[in-house]
Amino acid sequence: MVNDIKNKTQSSAIDKAKAAAPIKSVESGNNYKSLLVTIDQHVAAVTLNRPEIRNAFNDEMIAELTEVFNKLGANDEVRVIVLAAAGKAFCAGADLNWMRAMADYSYEENLADADKLAQMLKTIYQCPKPTIAAIQGDVYAGGMGLVAACDVAFAVKIANFCLSEVRLGLAPATISPYVIRAMGARAAQRYFLSAEVFDAKKARQLGFIHERVSEEWLDDVVATFCKNVVKNSPDAVKTCKTLLHEVAEQPITENLIKRTVKGIADIRASEQGKEGVQAFLQKRKPSWQAEDK
Repeated sequence: MVNDIKNKTQSSAIDKAKAAAPIKSVESGNNYKSLLVTIDQHVAAVTLNRPEIRNAFNDEMIAELTEVFNKLGANDEVRVIVLAAAGKAFCAGADLNWMRAMADYSYEENLADADKLAQMLKTIYQCPKPTIAAIQGDVYAGGMGLVAACDVAFAVKIANFCLSEVRLGLAPATISPYVIRAMGARAAQRYFLSAEVFDAKKARQLGFIHERVSEEWLDDVVATFCKNVVKNSPDAVKTCKTLLHEVAEQPITENLIKRTVKGIADIRASEQGKEGVQAFLQKRKPSWQAEDK
């Protein structure tokens, strides 16, 4: 998925994922039933692999996503994580069979079940590594939360998006903190209430995705972005993620200013901060790039 594609005739990684059987995780040594996981040149690719049901998630997929993002976030070999999907849809939200089972849940069971989804989204959102959503198809309901929890999102032009929960008498409650941050409260008011379908052009205008591309260019765009991230200081990238979460939409107070001042002082005094400045002054590659020759 994230390898540099030099030959446009070679099969895309998404197509390969469609036909692939569940593979052994490079992290845990266990077979993931709903995911494909690979690591190559500091880039981890996590592929939703339930194409026959449009990658709808159930309790099993939620548990697997939580586990794999925790593990990849703690893996020093990984510098960026791509969340992709096999098949025609990126994610259709909740699995219908799972929803049928939930119909008989008690209130306490519903609370516990919703908490697992909430914790999975939080794990992706707070992952210390940059997370990239590579959207090759439609995104509905809970799938919108997966995209919104990622740091950056690229989508093909034919992808459609929908917050469809109200059609089922439900509300996008668990995903709301992430979706509202991604598209803004004003836009969320429209699409939460109407369940309108909107296209990738509108998603880009809203800021929900960062770029819309032709299908044949999605892999290239994601690969190029990942290459750019990998070139950067891992510690500085991690610090930037922390700053973004702390500073975004916060009032500019003295406490916030003090935190940002401490943040730049800490990174300047760090090993990678010093190395990066010295490398720039000496017109050489920093250590985190030199090791990848």
